[in-house]
Amino acid sequence: MGIITVTGGNKLSGELNVHGAKNSALPILAATVLIKGETVIHNCPKLSDINAAINILRHLGCIVKRDGHTITVNSKNITESFIPDSLMREMRSSIIFLGALIARTGNAKLSSPGGCELGPRPIDIHIAALKNLGVDITEEGGLLNCKVKNKLKGKIINFPVPSVGATENALIAATVAEGKTVIHNAAREPEISDLANFLRMAGAKITGENIGIIEVEGVKRLNSLEHRVISDRIEAATYMSCAAATGGEIYLKKINPDFLLPVIEVFNKSGCEIVTGVNGLWLKAPKQIKSVETVKTYYYPGFPTDAAPTTLAMLLKSNGATVFVENIFQNRYKYVDELKRFGANISVEGKVAIVFGKEKLYGAKVECTDLRGGAATVVAALSSVGTSFINKIYHIDRGYENLVENLKNLGADISRK
Repeated sequence: MGIITVTGGNKLSGELNVHGAKNSALPILAATVLIKGETVIHNCPKLSDINAAINILRHLGCIVKRDGHTITVNSKNITESFIPDSLMREMRSSIIFLGALIARTGNAKLSSPGGCELGPRPIDIHIAALKNLGVDITEEGGLLNCKVKNKLKGKIINFPVPSVGATENALIAATVAEGKTVIHNAAREPEISDLANFLRMAGAKITGENIGIIEVEGVKRLNSLEHRVISDRIEAATYMSCAAATGGEIYLKKINPDFLLPVIEVFNKSGCEIVTGVNGLWLKAPKQIKSVETVKTYYYPGFPTDAAPTTLAMLLKSNGATVFVENIFQNRYKYVDELKRFGANISVEGKVAIVFGKEKLYGAKVECTDLRGGAATVVAALSSVGTSFINKIYHIDRGYENLVENLKNLGADISRK
């Protein structure tokens, strides 16, 4: 499974390209199932979650080729509508194939997905939306059996919360449904906009994805296209945390700073100097990180929950106390016990975590509890005295391409074996 070894104390400095967004590439890959031809997707990161999506596509009958960061998918012949448990368990977001598969074949059978255990992520929102579009869904033996009796028909969908995955599933299915679909309280993340842009380039008629009320006029078919995935704002936030925690200076290239406005606000409050450009962001850390009072995660454009663990780790050596309030996942703080092994002073009660800054952290043996929690242990290790050993790093591979090599190029004393 591998171990990352970090000897802390080095200030990070240098430039780094931000890779394509995992959370954008995955629904786009799923949407290729609707296109009866060849689709070329550029800027796809080399991640285990992307590999899992490719495996699902190939199982369904697609011909998939990868050349560096470009993935070509030919979905002319879909031969399967059942996704086995072994493939579904490889990643949590595998549920995103549900809408595309139903819309293409009229049938789908799959089990509950795997991935990080961050608390309940009920798929009932996904199911209710697809039922509204005309899908008959039953559950038997842990499997979802889905079938379209006649045709998908556009309807009004009202989400109780702006779920990203449910928005993506409903949006993908609605593109080829008969008539008009209106999705109220839709998620507004940049990754949703990227998916909408991809579908529009394929011939879909979509408006309103930036305001949370998405209107879709169904079309009969989608066409082949080329698309470039947007940059990964969570990867960018992670490297910002690494640089800030070590008192360093970093320039992130190929990133849209507008995606990071709530993160930039928190880092500015911590004392970091940040300058943004059209496709880049420069950060210089202060000599002493300041506490920032309160960080509340929320749906976009709020502070992203996936950036909270690494930001929390960045503040472990701040000059005061910071309160984190997690409003998305119930079990997000599983990684906190690992951070305490470095000597961190953190108190958790329900959805609230209070970080009391310490003057020093010390190297420790820790393990990744999940993707972003694993990245948080790397941030803590970089700012600690001594050597740390990080286990179960397969979690990190789900969302970061060449993390160790990138940090080494920035001056970190880090290795993997």
